[in-house]
Amino acid sequence: MVRRQFLTAASALIGIVVFTAPACAIDLTGVWATDASRCGQIFKKTGSEVTFTQSSDQYGNGFIVEDDHIRGKTARCTIKSRKEEGATVHLLATCSTDIMLLSVQFSLKVLDDNSISRFFPGMPGLDTTYYRCTL
Repeated sequence: MVRRQFLTAASALIGIVVFTAPACAIDLTGVWATDASRCGQIFKKTGSEVTFTQSSDQYGNGFIVEDDHIRGKTARCTIKSRKEEGATVHLLATCSTDIMLLSVQFSLKVLDDNSISRFFPGMPGLDTTYYRCTL
């Protein structure tokens, strides 16, 4: 009798943990480029630090995501909020350049583990696909 109650309680606890655990968050951490074959020309890795090459603009566009930060060649952003809807992630970030500070919304659709598409809601045709780089 005690064993049956224990098993029932254990099963209920497992069910609660399994069904209330948060869904896996989409992992954007990494280095992203518009042309996967040009990653080595857009980015350089020195030790564990990844930066943009001086001539990266000639080979494509890209960005680096680390924790709640996004770095581009000319801007640095801090993610203030994140909302996931299926395979789509909406980010609101505060970005700074050498001359201004602004809020930017990023909408990203995950195509697969190593490719995403940035899109602008309400403005079809402006999508840009980015590929995860391995350096």
